[in-house]
Amino acid sequence: MERPRKAVVVTGFGPFGEHTVNASWIAVQLVVHVGVSGMATTVTLEKCGHNKGYQGLDNCRFCPGSQCCVEDGPESLDSVIDMDAVCQRVAALGLDVSVSISQDAGRYLCDFAYYTSLYRSRGRSAFVHVPPLGKPYSAEQLGRALRVIIELMLEFLEPSEEATANGRHGR
Repeated sequence: MERPRKAVVVTGFGPFGEHTVNASWIAVQLVVHVGVSGMATTVTLEKCGHNKGYQGLDNCRFCPGSQCCVEDGPESLDSVIDMDAVCQRVAALGLDVSVSISQDAGRYLCDFAYYTSLYRSRGRSAFVHVPPLGKPYSAEQLGRALRVIIELMLEFLEPSEEATANGRHGR
């Protein structure tokens, strides 16, 4: 019998006592969102989030009145993670899933969450769309692929952190 999967939420905390920088916060400063796309046939890495054009109601029948994520925010925001390079590395590993790149997460909940996360994290976020289960991948295949993708994203994030620390910006 297959063991049930468990969800894990990882959090970090701000300054504490004499610790002006809390290592727990530094260690978890990457948000990776995963959403299903009925149109996807590959695991899709989203390069950017969009601020405007939200007109569809979500499941709770909500849509932002301004039809945007952040008033006066930039039209779009890119992840500091080089999604093209991540995609190429995944392909070179020969996993049993196909991975592609997108620049449009759909102007619905996924895009809204991604843009907002990119805005708040200064680009330190990622969004991955997956196809519905069985079309064509199993949960196990998707889980393995997501683990590899996240590990590669973390590798690609390290150089952008060094550039930012040295006064350059990866965006």
